[in-house]
Amino acid sequence: MNTQAFRWTREPASYTVSDDRIEIVTKPHTDLWQRTYYHFRNDNAPVFQMETEEKYFSFTVKTAFDSRHRFDQCGVVLYLDSDNWLKGSIEYENERFAHLGSVVTNLGYSDWATTEISADVRSMWYRLSRREDDYCIECSADGVTFSQMRICHMHKGGGKIRFGVYACSPEDSSFRATFTDLALTECRWLAHDGQQPDENH
Repeated sequence: MNTQAFRWTREPASYTVSDDRIEIVTKPHTDLWQRTYYHFRNDNAPVFQMETEEKYFSFTVKTAFDSRHRFDQCGVVLYLDSDNWLKGSIEYENERFAHLGSVVTNLGYSDWATTEISADVRSMWYRLSRREDDYCIECSADGVTFSQMRICHMHKGGGKIRFGVYACSPEDSSFRATFTDLALTECRWLAHDGQQPDENH
């Protein structure tokens, strides 16, 4: 997978893009968040995505980063518009720990689900999978064994969508985020084999 099909939403001031590598140097006070709990709205993070109507796929990417300031983050994203998007990333908190987590934003309201990991972690793989208008985000330390972070529904996630990577620094900081090993494959998130769908599904 190369990056020629990708397009910027809010092009960053400093970046490099080659066929198999993306680097973004974040600007201070950039973020993606909508309303919930904090009661503010931020919608100025750079997002680099490709477009597809394919209803079943998985997108995998490796991130590496040198973040050192609270809330610095980079990861995988599906950004439809300012009120409808999801992201998976590591957000730096302090010298002891960071938050590995995901945000799902539907109809203008964000949530945030996290788990604490060591602040020494400087690389993470993510896999975003689509099954129609449902999505799964997974993470991996080695790019081989992935663990589920989130299953979610996107109210506007059917039909044509855009997905890719992002990086931002919500506070007064800047860091370099590197994205490599981009891959677009058949859907690795298998169909559910337990309870059958309701008849009106």
